[in-house]
Amino acid sequence: MSERTVVQHAVVGEVTLSPSPRARRVSISVRVSGEVRLTFPHRLSAKRALAFLDAKSDWILAARERMARRCAALPPALPPEEERSRIEALRRAAKEDLPPRIARLSEATGLRYAKLSIRASRTKWGSCSGANHISLSLFLMTLPEPLRDFVILHELCHTAHHNHSPRFHALLDRLTGGREKALNRELRAYSIR
Repeated sequence: MSERTVVQHAVVGEVTLSPSPRARRVSISVRVSGEVRLTFPHRLSAKRALAFLDAKSDWILAARERMARRCAALPPALPPEEERSRIEALRRAAKEDLPPRIARLSEATGLRYAKLSIRASRTKWGSCSGANHISLSLFLMTLPEPLRDFVILHELCHTAHHNHSPRFHALLDRLTGGREKALNRELRAYSIR
C-alpha cells in the first residue's frame, strides 16, 4: 500500500490509512470533524498499523468526545462578512502587539530569532523553522497576555532546541518560573478560532 485509502473500522468507523516515507512510528490523529487518520511507516503493513488502532480505539472515542464538548462550548460561527472583519481586526492588533512583544522577550531571554511572520493559522498558535523563522498566529490576540507570552517563549526556546526534548522543556520551564505545565494546561482550554 503506497497511497491513502479509507477503511471501515468496527468501533471507530471510517479511518484514512496514510503510509508515509517520513513516518518513523505509527500515529493517530483525530480531527475536529471526527475524521481519524492512521499514519505509519511504509515498511509496516496496514494490518499491523490497524492492530495499533484497535488498541487505541477507546482513546479515539474519548478524543472525539472531548473535541465535541469543546466545539459545543464555542460561540456560533459568524456570518462570512463579519468573520472577515473580525480577522482583519485581529490582524491589525497582532501586527501592533506581537512584534514588540517577541522583541522584548527575545531581549530578556537572549534567545534570538531570524524573522517573524504573522499568519491566520488555525492549526497552531506558533511555529519555529530550522532557520529560526518564527511564525505566530494572529489568533494569539484572543488569548490572555500571559498565554501570548507563553506561546512566544515556547517558540523562542525552539531557536535553542529544535525539538521537544527534556532540554527544551527544562529551558521553557525555567523561563516561565517553573510554570510550563500549568501554562500548557491553561492554553489547552483555548481553541484557535
